[in-house]
Amino acid sequence: MSTQIPRRSIGDLEVSALGLGCMGMSFAYGEADRDEALATLNRALDLGVNLLDTADMYGNGHNEQLLAEVLRTRRDEVVLATKFGILTDPETSMPNGQVDGSAAYARKAVDASLSRLGVDQIDLYYLHRPDPQVPIEESVGAMAQMVDAGKVRQIGLSEASAETLRRANAVHQIAAVQTEWSIFSRDIERAVVPTARELGTTVVAYSPLGRGLLTGSAAAAKPGDDDFRSTLPRWQGDNLDKNVALVERIREIADGVDSTPGQVALAWLLAQGEDVVPIPGTKRRKYLEENVKAATLVVPQSALDELSALEPAGDRTPDMSWVERDTVAAG
Repeated sequence: MSTQIPRRSIGDLEVSALGLGCMGMSFAYGEADRDEALATLNRALDLGVNLLDTADMYGNGHNEQLLAEVLRTRRDEVVLATKFGILTDPETSMPNGQVDGSAAYARKAVDASLSRLGVDQIDLYYLHRPDPQVPIEESVGAMAQMVDAGKVRQIGLSEASAETLRRANAVHQIAAVQTEWSIFSRDIERAVVPTARELGTTVVAYSPLGRGLLTGSAAAAKPGDDDFRSTLPRWQGDNLDKNVALVERIREIADGVDSTPGQVALAWLLAQGEDVVPIPGTKRRKYLEENVKAATLVVPQSALDELSALEPAGDRTPDMSWVERDTVAAG
């Protein structure tokens, strides 16, 4: 029996105020633990977390196959989100630097995801990255056909610029735009968030814990060589030292409301609007349960304002241009 957690909306989908990002169960964050991952997925549903977020590139389909094991018996409890468009090296399972947003690839990708997931319909299907060489109208037009065919219920974009979002929405309602947003990642507030609100598009925030940095854990502050965070600017040299110091201030705020830095970071994001749905990623039940408590945490407005004023050192990724660039024009 699931417990009650506040609900928010993505199009006509009713989702938990906090979703679960599943990438780390198969990809990018060190060695995977299949049994613990499955236990975490089931525990999420028990707690009322119904939005499960995956992508075809996570472990070259492994993550979708992992979710299929849970969907087999609990499909009606899940709002299922997956993505297509980022291409990977079959041998390393890592992105090869290319994206494909063509209609032909989209049709192939959705059928492959449906097969791996073992479902007849995907609740929320994202273009993982707009393809700069393919008009967004072509990509979204193909996705709209998936809706008409019953393969997809709602469509979204991930890491899209405001102009891309506007052009896409002219073809078909974009239910969600997924992008990185946290106390430490604010670039989308300039144009993407206002445009999403104008269009009635929910903002699904990935890495709301700053890829773990905002939790204050030692492991997050010192990622191993098999952890992709070691390649990111915020985890290097003086940047890391400055950011760890900022997290200590967040810890002080958290102590004042009897919570953890991670819970305060999630509460800050939830306070940005009812149209925001963070999807913190974890592969362990312990951290899932900690995150869920943030859904009902009340943080004083003065503390929220102080958190909003924090400025981290270093860019969130080496390439932050996705939310600033558009695709080629149609026609």
